[in-house]
Amino acid sequence: MPITSELGTLFNIQRKISQHKRKQLKKASHEQSLTNGDSQPNSDEDSDSEIASVGNVPILNQESISSDVVHTGIVVEDNNAKDLSGLIVSDETKSLAINVVDTEKLSGIQLEDLIGMIRNAEKNILLLNQARVRALEELEKILTEKEALQGEINTLEMRLAETDARIKVATQEKIHVELLEDQLEKLQNELTHRGGSQRSEVDMFEDQNDPLIKEHKNGLSSLSMELNSLRSENLSLKNDIQALKEELINVKSTDERVVTLEKERSSLESAMKDLESRMSVSQEGVSKLSTLKVEYKDLWEKVETLQVLLDKATKQADQAIIVLQQNQELRKKVDKLEESLEEVNVYKLSSEKMQQYNELMQQKIRLLEDRLQRSDEEINSYVQLYQESVKEFQDALDSLKEDSKRKAIDGSVDDMPQEFWSRLLLIIDGWLLEKKISIDDAKLLRDMVWKRDGRICEAYKVSKEKTEREAVAAFLRLTSSTTSPGLYVIHIAAEMAPVAKVGGLGDVVTGLGKALQKRGHLVEVVLPKYDCMQYDHVHDLRALDVVVESHFDGQLFKNKVWVGSVEGLPVYFIEPLHPDKFFWRGQFYGEHDDFRRFSFFSRAALELLLQAGKNPDIIHCHDWQTAFVAPLYWDLYAPKGLNSARICFTCHNFEYQGTAPASYLESCGLDAHHLNRPDRMQDNSAHDRINPVKGAVVFSNIVTTVSPTYAQEVRTAEGGRGLHSTLNSHSRKFIGVLNGIDTDAWNPATDAFLKVQYSANDIQGKGENKEAIRRKLGLSSADVRKPLVGCITRLVPQKGVHLIRHAMYRTLELGGQFILLGSSPVPHIQREFEGIANHFQNHDDIRLILKYDESLSHSIYGASDMFIIPSIFEPCGLTQMIAMRYGSIPIARKTGGLHDSVFDVDDDTIPNQFRNGFTFLNPDEQGLNGALERAFNLYLNKPEIWKQLVQKVMIMDFSWDASAAQYEELYANSVARARAANRT
Repeated sequence: MPITSELGTLFNIQRKISQHKRKQLKKASHEQSLTNGDSQPNSDEDSDSEIASVGNVPILNQESISSDVVHTGIVVEDNNAKDLSGLIVSDETKSLAINVVDTEKLSGIQLEDLIGMIRNAEKNILLLNQARVRALEELEKILTEKEALQGEINTLEMRLAETDARIKVATQEKIHVELLEDQLEKLQNELTHRGGSQRSEVDMFEDQNDPLIKEHKNGLSSLSMELNSLRSENLSLKNDIQALKEELINVKSTDERVVTLEKERSSLESAMKDLESRMSVSQEGVSKLSTLKVEYKDLWEKVETLQVLLDKATKQADQAIIVLQQNQELRKKVDKLEESLEEVNVYKLSSEKMQQYNELMQQKIRLLEDRLQRSDEEINSYVQLYQESVKEFQDALDSLKEDSKRKAIDGSVDDMPQEFWSRLLLIIDGWLLEKKISIDDAKLLRDMVWKRDGRICEAYKVSKEKTEREAVAAFLRLTSSTTSPGLYVIHIAAEMAPVAKVGGLGDVVTGLGKALQKRGHLVEVVLPKYDCMQYDHVHDLRALDVVVESHFDGQLFKNKVWVGSVEGLPVYFIEPLHPDKFFWRGQFYGEHDDFRRFSFFSRAALELLLQAGKNPDIIHCHDWQTAFVAPLYWDLYAPKGLNSARICFTCHNFEYQGTAPASYLESCGLDAHHLNRPDRMQDNSAHDRINPVKGAVVFSNIVTTVSPTYAQEVRTAEGGRGLHSTLNSHSRKFIGVLNGIDTDAWNPATDAFLKVQYSANDIQGKGENKEAIRRKLGLSSADVRKPLVGCITRLVPQKGVHLIRHAMYRTLELGGQFILLGSSPVPHIQREFEGIANHFQNHDDIRLILKYDESLSHSIYGASDMFIIPSIFEPCGLTQMIAMRYGSIPIARKTGGLHDSVFDVDDDTIPNQFRNGFTFLNPDEQGLNGALERAFNLYLNKPEIWKQLVQKVMIMDFSWDASAAQYEELYANSVARARAANRT
């Protein structure tokens, strides 16, 4: 074909051009190597390797260009060739494509050429796209014509079949007529052979049958005419069929053309892909080129530096040569002196004075050896005395420990630690669950523990060495009617510090529980038994010899119950024996089936209370994970007899509500149809989903959140996350109670994690801790007065990540130092801060530690002068309270719990005794700058006022005492209302 020959010619031309270009490149490389002053004699090998590498260039090389032309040749013919003429690559582009490999020799001019090559490639892609569109349009037309021809063929085939049928009928009728004609001819012959009478009879017969004969003859004539017409029509149909056959041949050739076009289209697509890949390679080349330019610049600077050093080294070498020459002269003099010295030594050795001198030296050596031996004996005696004193100290320490244990056991009731009473409660509940004592006896014994009755303490001491049966009998002898001194509160939660802590929820459960316990109330906690708990913080952990069964997914599942004390609080750990291993996942939250995990736990916790015969006054559940407790209690367990309690629900953050399809509620035994209503658990935004937090708000007697300001914010459309209308409907039982902190755990005067302990009366240790953390993290210590800003947080949008990032840079601009401790569950935020950490890893004034480290957090609190908390919203926040406890001044945004605990030092509307930090209102960089600059100004310019501020914030009371008093009042009022209602 002519196209094939043309393409072959074009291919040969391209190949010759490629060979010519390679020869030129080799020649240019050889000449360049000859003219290069720094080149080695073996530069020919380098040029050969360069030419060899050209053959592997993946960017528009000669063979790929030729291949592209071959693939697109037919399209060029069908589209007048002119649309793809731009596909022929220029010589400059080809040479640039070859030179891309030798990236170390590229210059700025070659960068422009490379960009031109990319533009040519883009033009080629455009032309290929246009050719592809035209080919597709022509293919579409051919397919349309093919369908029309196929329709005509079908019509003609139908007509041909009808004609064949009519011909068959006409043929049968023709045969019938021929038979009749034969019979008539026979009759006529018989009539001709007969006589006259017979002739008359025949005439009479003909006359009598004349109508029939006429009719027959008419039929024969009509059949003959119809037969003739059918013959002519059949002849025309044969002609039509012949024409159709010719058209079918054309259609077949069209099909072949369609196949050819389809092949061309696929080749065009492959060409497009090749060009796209080349484009990507070209772009990579551009990026590599820019990188190489930077490296080239750096290397040139290094070369200049090395040149300077070389000049200096040359001068030093010249001086060294001069010195060496001088040294050689001196060496000669030294040699002469050594010869004379040897002569003197020989003379000395031969003299008697030298011998006496040697004897004297030997005597001195013997005296020194004697003294050394005596000192060794003295050292050994001192070591022995030291070992004996260490042993005595260890014995004294052991005796003190034994005395302490004895005092803990034999001491007065008031001196008994809280762990002792928690252990007694767990022992009593274990006996009850194991059916060793009755519910009534267990209640009476609990009351005695509650009242710190000395008799039960004595019974425990007496029964320590006895069997369990004897101990049970001794305790049962103590049972008598008594009156409870306080409230019985059970917390059902997903977290508890320090054994299972993710956020502030764990601190609240432990801190509030301990504070209520100190106020004379009986407090217990029910937790899931996670596999990732901090088991070293659980004392006396043991499994009870009992299995608690609970319903889930329409069947019974067993639960293993463990008991132990945490921070002096009795805790029950529920381990579900479920095939899905709900709490053996290596993490607390974030599983795909969290809704099922925690709805199972909520029902199992209530089942434990029912089977243990507990009658608490308050069941306190927290966040959406245990919000199921409220509807489960009233719908399923109050009718079973667990009806003594009022339900208190605390939502620590309304951003997390645990919504799920309504059908999921059926698994834990609740009626989804009954509860998926607007006034119950139906989500306010999606009516086919249920909202556990909404259900707890509706079904609880007391609803709290963690600060008064946050309680107001969540009742607005912006802050309520869809629950503002529900909270407003139940506003009479909804209140905000500010959280506290555990002042025993967070106490700079006793904190073992600190380098130096300190207090408000003596804050000198804070400066020493600041210096210690600088050394530990590699920060500069040149200026001891340089302020240190700390930040400990989860890096999530709620915490104002963009403001934290801005605070780092602004702190450096103001001349301070910055330490960040925390990580992010959001991958792109974590990656961003990892990049910042790498950028500043060797900086003198900033350090980012992107993980959580408990001991390091204490050190940062103890070392920081200021603490940054720029939250977008903050339900309560404990960071600012802990920071002030350690004398670090908070810089916080006025929102939620921050608004309730941090008051600006420059706010004249606040009494002076409550002003404790620097605040800003708008969550933007300008507001943060103002607060940060005011803090730096006070720290640097008024050190005495700053010292007074530090001492003031350290003695502010952020303990749980005030919060526990509020909860105590809420509990007592709710219980009193319930008892009054029962009496009426």
